[in-house]
Amino acid sequence: MATKLLTLVMLIKDNRILLGMKKRGFGANRWNGFGGKLHEGESLEAAAKRETQEEAGVVVEDLEPRGILRFGFEGQEEQLEVHVFVANNWQGEPTESEEMRPQWFNFDEIPYHSMWLDDPFWLPHVLAGKSVQGTFQFQDQTHLLSHEVQVK
Repeated sequence: MATKLLTLVMLIKDNRILLGMKKRGFGANRWNGFGGKLHEGESLEAAAKRETQEEAGVVVEDLEPRGILRFGFEGQEEQLEVHVFVANNWQGEPTESEEMRPQWFNFDEIPYHSMWLDDPFWLPHVLAGKSVQGTFQFQDQTHLLSHEVQVK
């Protein structure tokens, strides 16, 4: 099975998380962190920083690796391997892009009902300072068939 590497950055400050409402493409109309595909020859960290700048308009200074999430979708040969990072320091103010509309949420007000179905299984652990390893199998973008999460 082919694997596609992706990044996901959670911007966190003062018990709040910056999420972006995805405006188009895969995952449209859901709140999510910032990230995406790697360019040819690009490192995970470089891709994470580039995508965050493109999508939220901020320049991330430090990234802390917090886990790897693997996603499969029924009928698709390609598996997604998402490398999750947390950033607490960046330059600039979050601004809306063509792809994402950023908004701050208190940890106790995260809109899980408008996010990917896997997020409630791993995101609270990351917000608590832990690392995660997860595997999720989806039927399609709205049906989660199975999941397994290990917290470190």
